[in-house]
Amino acid sequence: MGMKHFRPTTPSLRNMTVSTFDEITKKTPEKSLLTVKKEKAGRNSYGRITVRHQGGGNRQKYRIIDFKRNKDDMTATVIGIEYDPNRSANIALIEYEDGTKSYILAPVGLTDGDKVVSGQKVDIKPGNCMPIESIPVGTLIHNIELNPGQGGKMVRAAGQEAQLMAKEGKYAHVRLPSGEMRLVLARCRATIGTVGNTDHENVKIGKAGRTRHMGIRPTVRGSVMNPVDHPHGGGEGRAPVGHAGPMTPWGKPALGYKTRKKNKQSNKMIVKRRK
Repeated sequence: MGMKHFRPTTPSLRNMTVSTFDEITKKTPEKSLLTVKKEKAGRNSYGRITVRHQGGGNRQKYRIIDFKRNKDDMTATVIGIEYDPNRSANIALIEYEDGTKSYILAPVGLTDGDKVVSGQKVDIKPGNCMPIESIPVGTLIHNIELNPGQGGKMVRAAGQEAQLMAKEGKYAHVRLPSGEMRLVLARCRATIGTVGNTDHENVKIGKAGRTRHMGIRPTVRGSVMNPVDHPHGGGEGRAPVGHAGPMTPWGKPALGYKTRKKNKQSNKMIVKRRK
């Protein structure tokens, strides 16, 4: 998929790029697979802001994605590749032999008319889904389950891929895009291939309006606030942060501070950390 550049008629257009959406073959979504997506603007049930810098943006409908892929041994035909405003990856509309339609993540190389299938023993081709114990070592996979039957949880963003490194007993060694090596139950399912829309990381926003359309509100630097509002605030003119290192608005270290719980249950599943 290519990138579209603009003539620098304004400062914001000088570096702005957008996708050419070459992979998209279907413009309108399947109405039966749409649902309401409520706008919360970063507020909790009491109406208090718990996540800052959220609000506004274009209206969106949520596309119901089939992350479980549990219709075994039933071939489905790809109807079209669509844009999904809720994720960086593109999605593919498929229709099973019994007439059921569903959305799946569109891997690289999947096009209209292709056949995909789920099951214990299926071909190793992009879009097919099967248990990890049936996948050959070295295969690139995505949409990986953490618990059997739960549905894919890992490696779902555009351009991402994991690699099956080894199988040992009831566990498999999977190398994630971050470089982390992790144990996954071999009974968990994964989809073959790399997630599509690989040029997503090359998109340059270019101007503030595009982030507002995404539902992101402006961010104010802590150094220009008052001391009551931020640990970096106060002082006459520009002033250093006044601490051993940068801090969050709530006084926690902002750089290099590990927030993962030391006794987290899934620590035993991590063979090698990403750093």
